[in-house]
Order: sequence, then C-alpha cells, then structure tokens
Amino acid sequence: MTALLHGRDLYRSFGQTPALQGASLSLHAGEIVAVMGPSGSGKSTLLHCLAGIYAPDKGEVWFDGRRLDQLSDAERTRLRRTSFGFVFQFGQLVPELTVADNVAIPLLLGRVSRRDAYAKAGTWLDRVGLAGLGGRRTGELSGGQAQRVAVARALISQPSVLFADEPTGALDSTTGAKVMDLLVSAARQEQAAVLLVTHDAGIAQYADRVVTVHDGRVTEPPVITAAEVARPASLTEPEGAI
Repeated sequence: MTALLHGRDLYRSFGQTPALQGASLSLHAGEIVAVMGPSGSGKSTLLHCLAGIYAPDKGEVWFDGRRLDQLSDAERTRLRRTSFGFVFQFGQLVPELTVADNVAIPLLLGRVSRRDAYAKAGTWLDRVGLAGLGGRRTGELSGGQAQRVAVARALISQPSVLFADEPTGALDSTTGAKVMDLLVSAARQEQAAVLLVTHDAGIAQYADRVVTVHDGRVTEPPVITAAEVARPASLTEPEGAI
C-alpha cells in the first residue's frame, strides 16, 4: 500500500544541536500512528517536518505523491490550511476571538463565505459537545473544552492528516481520555489519518500502530501495536522462553 505521508532519512538540527538524525516514518490513509519517546528525542521535530512546518536539512517528505519539502513556503502554508489539521498541547486558540471564530478560522482563510463558515462551525461545536458556547471567549472555557474547540478547528476543513502533539498533556487523565475519545472518533468519521505524538502509553493505546523515537531516529520498526506498548511487564515472556 502506498503511504499517504512519508518522511525518509530526515535530518534536522537547531544550531549545533541535532534533533533528527536519519528518521523515517510512513503514515497511511485512515491510520492512527502514535510516536513515543523521551523528552528531547526528536518526536515533535519529526511531526513538524512531516507537517511542512520545518524544512528538513536533509531527507525527503512526500505527501499524496508530492515532494512536500521542495514546495515553497506559500505552497506549504496552503497545504497545511487545506489538507492538514493540528491539535497542540495547549490548543493555541486565539484568545481575542470567540469560540465560533476560532473554529471558523480555517474556512475563512480559505475564502469560504462567513455564512457558510459559521454555519459549519456551529455544526462542529455541536459535534464536540459545545453547542451554545460559540459566543464565549476561549478564556472562559475549561482545559477540556478548549481542546474540544481545537479538535473542531482541526477537522472543520476535512483534512487528510491530523497532527496531534501531546493533545492531552495539559489535562487530567479523565478529561484527557474524553478528549482522545472525541478526537479519534471524529477523525475516524472524517477518514483522516492521525499522527499522534505522546509520552503517555495510555494515550498511545488509541493508535493502530506505535513507533519510538530515540536520539533523532525511529528506533522501532513500524510494526509495534498499541496493545504491545501497554502490555504489563509480567506478561512479557522470559528470556529463552519457547
């Protein structure tokens, strides 16, 4: 099966500090992949390169048959607005705008009429359980509600890929689970692939597949299942077992 998104032999440094050192990762249409690893391992840098936010120093990024890393800044920006969606740890909502404004932004930037953009924003707010809150400022929301707004904003444009970088990192475990349930179910309904960066094995269980980044490389082949990540140590067969 041809990958929808593929990064091959990616290198990226910040000054003298290497972040990626030959990392490769593929994501297929409709697939949810979790990227795990310790802090500073390069997992967020990998996400940013695959999303076209950073250009790799070396290597290739392919999306839907196009060489993403060779596009102009304007072309990558347009692609992020139309084909990619983003949910970050702290939502990155615009505090000066209302909830409905924040959700409608991707459509308004894409020159959808205000009437249609806000109608669709209202539909999405209903889908994420925030009907009637479109007129509120984001500062009036709880952390969980703000992340629901971020999910609605990320998916309103029907992107092919949703990038989620520690989307529950600022939430308690109960709220985080509810946000993940919503994110995964909405992405499945929209048939969007998801690249999920997390340090939490419980969150990684939502993925179809889990890979590990260490010292700027994807050190585990893309065949680890989420169930294996969460498997208790007591269930691991002893060395030499047949």
